[in-house]
Amino acid sequence: MKNKKAKSLEAAIAKLTDGATILVGGFGIAGVPEILIEGVCDRGLRDLTIVANNSGTHRTGIARLLAEGCVGKMICSFPWAVESFVFKELYEAGTVELEVVPQGTLAERIRTAGAGLGGFLTPTAVGTDLGAGKPVHEIDGKEYVLEMPLKGDFALIKARDVDARGNLTYRMAARNFNPVMAMAADYTIVEATTEVPVGTLDPECIITPGVFVDCYYVAGAYVPGKEEGPRS
Repeated sequence: MKNKKAKSLEAAIAKLTDGATILVGGFGIAGVPEILIEGVCDRGLRDLTIVANNSGTHRTGIARLLAEGCVGKMICSFPWAVESFVFKELYEAGTVELEVVPQGTLAERIRTAGAGLGGFLTPTAVGTDLGAGKPVHEIDGKEYVLEMPLKGDFALIKARDVDARGNLTYRMAARNFNPVMAMAADYTIVEATTEVPVGTLDPECIITPGVFVDCYYVAGAYVPGKEEGPRS
């Protein structure tokens, strides 16, 4: 059995490179792999394209990536939340690019990439600026925009439980974008709260099978302001 467990945060993110497209799980503050993101910031990576639900909250998570100068482009659904002031400042200064994707379309573009499909048709964005320049098809008298898969070089996701095979469960709303992102990247890195023995997880309750996980780091519970070692 392949050893997927990283002995340190540094080892978990060692393969990440400048200029990579990274899928980052989470919705608001739920399910965000904060500790992995801290590791990326500490490495000082640059020109990253970040795909996420939003552009970060306050000064943690994706907002910290932005503040540290790691991000060249954001692809997200909600860039303008009140707590996304870091992104707003950088965008208005012209130092970061933005691609807005409707939330359902974003999730489906990622899912389509994970499923190995060539795209999908959606009525969302037909006749709007977001649909400009995209192929439009008419089916039964209704127009649909062709949206393409959205794949990542890497995915940073957060899970509750992990076993040595990389099987994952999630805590309630933390499930959000994490499972589809795990499927849609060339290399998926997991920040897990707890490691459990193989066989502990009920197969009916496993959300992400280990086949989609390349590496996991047992971080414990996230504690804001701490950047070293496992959390509990």
